[in-house]
Amino acid sequence: MTVPNNPLARFHRQMLLSGIGETGQNRLGASHVLLVGCGALGTVIAELLVRAGVGELTIVDRDVVELTNLQRQILFDETDAACGTPKAGAAEARLLAINRTVTIHSHVDDFNATNAERYVTGCHIILDGLDNYHTRYLLNDVAVKHNLPYIHGGAVATSGTAMTIIPDCTPCLRCVFPEPPPAGTSVTCDTAGVLGPLVMMIAAHQATEAIKVLTGNTDAVDRSLVSIDPWRNRIHRTDLSTARDPQCPCCGQRHWTFLHGEGTSSAVTLCGRNAVQINPPANGGATMELCAIKHRLGAHGTFSHNEHLLRGCFVEERGEHGEPIELTLFPNGRAIIKGTDRLDRARSIYAKYLGS
Repeated sequence: MTVPNNPLARFHRQMLLSGIGETGQNRLGASHVLLVGCGALGTVIAELLVRAGVGELTIVDRDVVELTNLQRQILFDETDAACGTPKAGAAEARLLAINRTVTIHSHVDDFNATNAERYVTGCHIILDGLDNYHTRYLLNDVAVKHNLPYIHGGAVATSGTAMTIIPDCTPCLRCVFPEPPPAGTSVTCDTAGVLGPLVMMIAAHQATEAIKVLTGNTDAVDRSLVSIDPWRNRIHRTDLSTARDPQCPCCGQRHWTFLHGEGTSSAVTLCGRNAVQINPPANGGATMELCAIKHRLGAHGTFSHNEHLLRGCFVEERGEHGEPIELTLFPNGRAIIKGTDRLDRARSIYAKYLGS
């Protein structure tokens, strides 16, 4: 029988767990979580942690809710999609309806090298709800620099991965994956699709790892890279206990490539053209396979290509005045996105369809 005036009563079933109890629950209540990205993974992570009793949650996400999000992004509904509500704000409203005792800071913002250290101030752990590689490497940089645990996760098509990074204890992201894949070489949810239940599985693993860390159960933390493909009935674990690299640029040499902006793309508004030019990070001279990219984009618009460039218009993407968004892509990864002069919108479209 619960005691109505006991603020911990709602967590009774969780507190019965030997690794949590009242002490662990109080630690959760005193914790501050930074969640970067509140889409498929992020919405599940946020709801699980708010229901678990984290005391403070900061959400940073740059996008708005779209109808195609509703298949897997569990905090949103059709009204959010119809209104184009920013994901961070819609998430905050839903989460407060679940647990009004949590303090939520929602930011409709592009998480990047200029604001990363401001957002991590005061937080105890970083959760990855992202959809692009370069921001993950930025999270890795800022986590290692500030000695903050970082729970990485990713899911696309029917497969996903997750790993827990505890600076000075486990390998960091760059120990395992030294460099992000070049732009245009990896598929995204928007080009390859994504299985909704897979998202739940990866996000649930991330949330579980966060609860372990925040309640002081670091001995229980998973020290492996977990790979899950429920469609093919596969679960694989890669032991990372010996994967720390003393020569790792991040945790070994403590060079913050992405935090200094060296490993990220640059964007500039093209004056008078209602367009933004995206210059990807240096990729060692690699060139994009424009024919393959045209094939991947075929479901999202009309595109043509030759040896010099790929060009076309998206069906679903519209500019601020309702005009179609146009893409011109060059083999070196440089792109001109016409139909918007907003840098954050252009970066989002680039990441959404080109995978970086």
